[in-house]
Amino acid sequence: MPIPIIAQGLREGISSIPHAWSFIKYAPWLLVLAVLKWYFEGARNTSERMMRSKVIMVTGGTSGIGATVVRELALRGAQVILLTRQPPSDLFLMEYIDDLRATTNNQLIYAEQVDLASLHSVRTFATKWIDNIPPRRLDSIILCGGIAEPTHARGRTLDGIDREWQVNYLANFHLLSILSPALRAQPAHRDVRVIFANCSSYIGADFTQLEGMARPKPQTSKSKAQDVIPPPKNVYALAKLSLTIFAHSFQRHLNAYKRPDSLPPCTRVIMVDPGLCRTPGTRRWLTGGSLWGLALYLITWPIWWLVLKSPQQGAQSILYASMEAEYGRGDGGWLIKECRQVDYARSDVKNDEVGKKLWEFSGKMIEEAEKDSAVRRALEKKIEEEAEKVRVQKGEKKAREEESSKKGKSDGSRRSRKGNGNK
Repeated sequence: MPIPIIAQGLREGISSIPHAWSFIKYAPWLLVLAVLKWYFEGARNTSERMMRSKVIMVTGGTSGIGATVVRELALRGAQVILLTRQPPSDLFLMEYIDDLRATTNNQLIYAEQVDLASLHSVRTFATKWIDNIPPRRLDSIILCGGIAEPTHARGRTLDGIDREWQVNYLANFHLLSILSPALRAQPAHRDVRVIFANCSSYIGADFTQLEGMARPKPQTSKSKAQDVIPPPKNVYALAKLSLTIFAHSFQRHLNAYKRPDSLPPCTRVIMVDPGLCRTPGTRRWLTGGSLWGLALYLITWPIWWLVLKSPQQGAQSILYASMEAEYGRGDGGWLIKECRQVDYARSDVKNDEVGKKLWEFSGKMIEEAEKDSAVRRALEKKIEEEAEKVRVQKGEKKAREEESSKKGKSDGSRRSRKGNGNK
């Protein structure tokens, strides 16, 4: 088709071809647009790895980048365990898993309830997982779960912790801290990887504002305004910086373990920056969680389509970190961006003292929150038991009244019949 058109243009002139001048006029702009789109899409994963029989946990695997990662791993035969906020009995989650099993031809896709906004939910699952002899197989943990709250939508979880801080960092710290025995117990020949989905916003975070993330204490008459440390302005960036620092501390924690077989550790921690993507979380942050913001987002959507990656494109670096053979050996702690290893923009993420301070702060924060949460659950259980006791007493009383009423009516009818007979 193009050859006869080109021949006609050479033989009879460009004017003989319909719309030729319009095409020549706009072709350079279309070419520039195509080049920009290709540039912003980023690199593609070219690595492959045998994934059959491998057991992989994934947080945030029901939407955005995590959903693409789950689908690609399931297509390669991996056994995927989705850690989701909803229980496995949720109808929408059941349909989602059924659809995944059908489209990937992989029945080894399951769900476990792990609400990152609840430390009790994280502990319940993690302790159940490690309470097994022999230790369960675990080849990889991919942490894609996270939120980016609009500035005006700050809120706290049931644990009394900033929601953005807990979901993006503290819950991951809690989960891996409990699962570390399961990771260390894997055979030395097994290639185990812990992959964090990170963000370049960690570069601008101020670690000195860490104390501002502490749970607010009850106000007393002796407390003063200057005693209360204000929360940081950019909690999301601080959470990502803390996640990066913890990743290095966790790798050192795993490497320091002396295996009974005296072999080197088999678990490597990898940080991945997928880039800016058109995920539901990014869309909510851009729109500010408002209808007017959503309308503006829809109007400017061509710009976001051009400069932001799709979830499929954002998942490429995570898939690369999961399957590249090079990362199956070494000391771990690498940063992957655009399917290649890069250096960290900050040197303090590898500082032992900073990592120790963060670990102690996080552990203390979780301990306090879990104590308060246990007290709250005990009170709620007591209230429910008392309410149930009252309901039972009311039910028994009502049953006795009904029985007495029926008995009274029955006796009255007999007396009535007897009286009528005497007459």
